[in-house]
Amino acid sequence: MPRKTQYNKITSPEILEQVCKENKEIKRDFLTYLKSTQHSTSTIAAYENDIDIWCAWNLKENRNKPFVDMTKRNLIAFQNWLIYDNGNSPARVKRIKSTLSSMSAYIEDILDDEYPGFRNIIGKVKSPTGRLVREKTVFNEEDLDGLLATLTEKGQYMQACALALAMFGGRRKSELPRFKLDWFTDENVIYGSLYKTPEKVRTKGAGEGKYIYCYTLKHKFDPYLKRFVEWRESKGVESEWLLFDQNNPAEQLPVSTLNSWAKTFSAMLNADFYWHSIRHYHTTYLAQSGLPDPVIQNLIGWASSDLVRLYDDTSQDEAIGKYFDENGIKADAEQKGLADL
Repeated sequence: MPRKTQYNKITSPEILEQVCKENKEIKRDFLTYLKSTQHSTSTIAAYENDIDIWCAWNLKENRNKPFVDMTKRNLIAFQNWLIYDNGNSPARVKRIKSTLSSMSAYIEDILDDEYPGFRNIIGKVKSPTGRLVREKTVFNEEDLDGLLATLTEKGQYMQACALALAMFGGRRKSELPRFKLDWFTDENVIYGSLYKTPEKVRTKGAGEGKYIYCYTLKHKFDPYLKRFVEWRESKGVESEWLLFDQNNPAEQLPVSTLNSWAKTFSAMLNADFYWHSIRHYHTTYLAQSGLPDPVIQNLIGWASSDLVRLYDDTSQDEAIGKYFDENGIKADAEQKGLADL
């Protein structure tokens, strides 16, 4: 079954305009507080979206009641609506409740002089039991090489370059547009086989995120980079960004465009494509090439090598098969250096 996320458009400027003044003010002040404590822009936007969902439900189903007057009975009704009317997964429900709990904690701790009797009740209502709502997609090398070949044949060089950067750099979807074109030069190659960014790249993390150096497998990435650069030059494109907004080359490629490409790739592969699956592919490729977990951890920029095992999609039989053949235990399991990748 394809991997799907339920996105129901239940908020709009017209709906949110009708939200009671008290709830608007609390939301505004809470988001300002998050900004003052250096939460990332994307995190604040996610919080705002969750609160707007509650506001829309509260307007329609709960008489536009002030948030500070919400009861456990109201919360149960909201949770029930999320699951059975809005079609949200248990994980999504927990995420929305977590946002409401954070806002409740803000009211309890910061606005206690205005609402002295307020208590955070979100945790009093048990969340729905978690269940797997997404089937994980695992791509092999043949799948993705075929997709790269098709994109190249169709002249879709930026799509091929973006996919190759994800495959051979392992970066998240949101990080791909942050790469600059002049980072991919001979001066930035280490060990003859890795592009290393000369600047640290902002990645996911607390607050404004963490900044790390990023690495890309040169020999694997170069064919797609070269074709894309030649195409850029033939079109007279001038942009510091490797992946640029085609409507305004001075800007980075919008993440919304990557989302659109993911739908196209899904149709071409006849399988559900999502960018995070390519992060799994990259980790698996490095692991199956024989690189030790600490090396993979450093290449991807993780704080713990435990994440290598989490992202490595090598099956149990494949892992065991590296060390056995018809003669029994192999004397030396094959290992590769970075130059071989």
